[in-house]
Amino acid sequence: MSTTIQMRKRGSITIPSKLREKYKLDENDPVTLIDLGEGLFLTPKQSLLPKLVQEIEQIREKNNISLEDLIQGIKRERNE
Repeated sequence: MSTTIQMRKRGSITIPSKLREKYKLDENDPVTLIDLGEGLFLTPKQSLLPKLVQEIEQIREKNNISLEDLIQGIKRERNE
């Protein structure tokens, strides 16, 4: 998909609503702008937190660790 958009005063642009919905972009979400020398590349900046939470949850379930056990383990590590 290719879309043409116009730049406004002070360099602001509007990402079309279909693309904002597709990439789940909301107001104030960060995006990364990369200068490729011959053009610009704009991409949503993905938060690592959801992926990290998913990985921790998979490890927790695989090792049969309750959430309470995980929290207690973290507390013990902090106190050592």
